[in-house]
Amino acid sequence: MSRQCSHPACLAPDELGCKVGESSLQQCKFWQTNRDAQEQSAVAEPDDGARLPWTGNAMGAGDIGFLSGATRTRLVGVFGVAGSGKTSLLGAWYLLIGRGIAPRGISFAGSLTLEGWENIAGNLRWTGAHGPSFPPHTSSGSGRHPGLLHLDLQVDDGRHDLLFADAPGEWFSRWSVRREAEDAVGAAWLSGAADVLLVIADSEELAGERLGTARASLQNLLRRVGTERRGRPVALVWTKCDVQVDEQMRTAVKNAADLALGTYETFSVSMHAAPGQEPYNRGQGLLELLDWVVRVDDAAFPKKALQHPEQDILQIVGGVRA
Repeated sequence: MSRQCSHPACLAPDELGCKVGESSLQQCKFWQTNRDAQEQSAVAEPDDGARLPWTGNAMGAGDIGFLSGATRTRLVGVFGVAGSGKTSLLGAWYLLIGRGIAPRGISFAGSLTLEGWENIAGNLRWTGAHGPSFPPHTSSGSGRHPGLLHLDLQVDDGRHDLLFADAPGEWFSRWSVRREAEDAVGAAWLSGAADVLLVIADSEELAGERLGTARASLQNLLRRVGTERRGRPVALVWTKCDVQVDEQMRTAVKNAADLALGTYETFSVSMHAAPGQEPYNRGQGLLELLDWVVRVDDAAFPKKALQHPEQDILQIVGGVRA
C-alpha cells in the first residue's frame, strides 16, 4: 500500500524521519495512507515502533540534516557531462575501500547507503558469470536533486562523514549554458550545497572524433563552476587517463581552467592500472584523489580579498553597498 504525508514540507517515507519530530510515523497527525477515511477508521494500523531513519539506498537533499545535525558532513560534488566517468569514479572508490585499500590513515567506518553504493558498483565487480563492466548511465529522470551516497571514514584519530553526489551529466550540460534552466535545478542546487567540487575532463572524448564539442562543453562547465565557486576547493580531474590526449588539447583545457578557476588542483585517474601495476588492481590516481577530497581544508583555497572591507562587509551580511 502506498503512503504519503500531507505535511507540505515532508517527503516521508522517501525522506528520512518525521518532519515534525515524531518517533513513529503512525503518531504523526500529517501521516496518511491512500485508504479513504472510512477504511482508516475501521482498520487500525499496528504500531511498528520507531522507524529507522534510512533505507540503505541513496539519500535525498532533505536527508542531509539527519547527518549534519550530529556531525560535520562534507558534500562532494562531481561535475561532468554524460559519460565522463563520474559514476565509475564513485564506484571505484567504494570497491577499493571495501577491499581495505585506501589512502594512508583512512579506513571504512560505516555507511547509511550501502544499497545505493552497490547499485552503482556492482557492475564493476568481476564475478563468475561475467567480467566487470561500467555502471549504467545515471538517468536524468524528473528529479530535482542528485542521489547522495554516504561514507563514514576513520581518518587518523577522527571520524569524517562524507556525501558524494551522483548526478546525471545532462544536468550539468544544461546548467553550464543557462544557470536558471528548469531542467538543471539539480546541478544548480549541487553547485550551491557542495563543499568540495570536482570538475571532470573526459580524456576519451577530448581525444576522440568529437573533441571540439567535448572541449567546448568542458570550457562552458569550467566557466560556470568558476562563477559559482565562492572560494571552495576545486580539482580538475582527468578521467580515463590511460587514453592519450594531444598536448595542444591539454594546454587548451589548462588555459581554460586557469582563466575560470584560478587556483585549483589537477588529478589524473583511470580504472585501468598503470603498466607494471596490474597485479595490484588499484587503477591510477584514485587513492590520491580520494585522499585530497577527504583531507583538503576548506581554507586551503582562500576567497578573494575584499578591496574595500568596510563597505564590502555590508554585502556579505545582506546590506546594500553605498
